[in-house]
Amino acid sequence: MNRLKTMILAGGLALAGLGLGTGGGAQAQTPPAAPEIKAAQPGVPSALEPANAVDPAAPNLNAATPATLGEKAPGAIDLKQDGGPAMVIDPKIGQPTDGVMRIQPQVTKNGQRAHWFHDKILFPLITITSLFVLLLLVLVIVRFRAARNPVPSKTSHNTFIEVVWTLAPVLILVAIAVPSIGLLQAQFKPAPSGAVTLKAIGNQWFWSYQYPDHGGIEITANLLKERSDVAKGERFRTDADGPRLLATDNRVVLPVGVPIRLITTANDVIHSWAMPAFWIKLDAIPGRLNETSFTIDKPGVYFGQCSELCGARHAYMPIAVEAVPPAQFAAWVRAKGGTMPTPGKASDALIPQPGSDNSATVASEAAIVDNLTGPTENGTATPPVIPQGATGNPGGAGESGR
Repeated sequence: MNRLKTMILAGGLALAGLGLGTGGGAQAQTPPAAPEIKAAQPGVPSALEPANAVDPAAPNLNAATPATLGEKAPGAIDLKQDGGPAMVIDPKIGQPTDGVMRIQPQVTKNGQRAHWFHDKILFPLITITSLFVLLLLVLVIVRFRAARNPVPSKTSHNTFIEVVWTLAPVLILVAIAVPSIGLLQAQFKPAPSGAVTLKAIGNQWFWSYQYPDHGGIEITANLLKERSDVAKGERFRTDADGPRLLATDNRVVLPVGVPIRLITTANDVIHSWAMPAFWIKLDAIPGRLNETSFTIDKPGVYFGQCSELCGARHAYMPIAVEAVPPAQFAAWVRAKGGTMPTPGKASDALIPQPGSDNSATVASEAAIVDNLTGPTENGTATPPVIPQGATGNPGGAGESGR
């Protein structure tokens, strides 16, 4: 009897253990859930997600993914159009390409016209002329060598040959001059009403820019140095910023399909604003405003350089232009605190020469002086009379001995 009770008790305990194994035991063996992997932001290259302004060795997994909408994670790069890598760069457009010997693809009407002029007129004429001269040299060497002509010819005049070698160069020059003069005229055609005015100012050794028609927006563009050339924590160039020696910390932003009025000047020495993809090379001369116009046909990022020897760091004055749709340009203007002008209205913005009485630099210096010394009362005084040497002619103060 006791043995029977023992068997029943053992069977009950076994069933109870089996029930616990199928319940709690199964839960205990369930593998932990895999960590959630956040998808990359659409439109943002993976190379841009970590910020290069912080220590690269420090882990920063969510630098480009803010936790809350409108909130920026610490150390994240601002993807903006005036300096940050907001637009993907095409390595075959707007910059030198390794192994390519042709002219850069042109994105303006004048550039396309010049490209056609080079490929269809200049290159064929140069090739034909060079081959013709080479053929004449070979003919003279073979036919008129001393061994074949022991008695040299005494011919001194040939009317047909003289007419040919006079008319042929004239026709070649006319074939070059007609399209060349038309292209030159198109390059300096005044911009129409409603054009976006961009003032480029050359400095030793960087470029500064102004948008007079858009609330006086001003930006300064400096060369982005390589990672090995900057101190820890400073921004350095990446492939998303552009090629070496051509990337800038701030890009010029211009609209696509809208006429651009480019005005150049300089604060110190002669510079030159050159953008090969736009077929633009305009000197920036101190005390003078040079002007040209163009229209960008294709969005993208385009690179150029100062092409006038301007000093020791002449090679470190790059130009970066980001061409965007008009709506995106208007959004950039508003983000920079500027305003959009009235559509179709001619520009009435005052664009002073550097150093003139109404320039921004002189005005700011005058404001500083006024703040330090208070208001100035102008008075009129008669200058003293000073004789000029032996002539005895009266002159103003400071002009004696002139």
